Amino acid sequence: MTKVVFIEHNGKEHTVEAANGLTVMEAAVKNLVPGIDADCGGACACATCHVYVDPAFAGKLGEKSDMEQTMLDFANEVTDQSRLSCQIKLTDALDGIIVRLPASQH
Repeated sequence: MTKVVFIEHNGKEHTVEAANGLTVMEAAVKNLVPGIDADCGGACACATCHVYVDPAFAGKLGEKSDMEQTMLDFANEVTDQSRLSCQIKLTDALDGIIVRLPASQH
């Protein structure tokens, strides 16, 4: 199990535990974390699971795929820490990962 800390735009924190192999998006949806819409269900076909990954964990993630980068072009308020949570698979190395949610997914 991997711990994931979601921080809403207003600062409210949600800490969940999820099985390795699930994505950060799946952890949010299964635990009813608000702010992750996941309209496409994790197919990397929208940007409604956009998150900001804490810089301490950024180096533990793989590079963004071309598809992820293309979908991020449709997201609001994209930064260098922006990722699609459907593309982040949970592993032991990501235990305690902190992701911040944008003000809006649309």
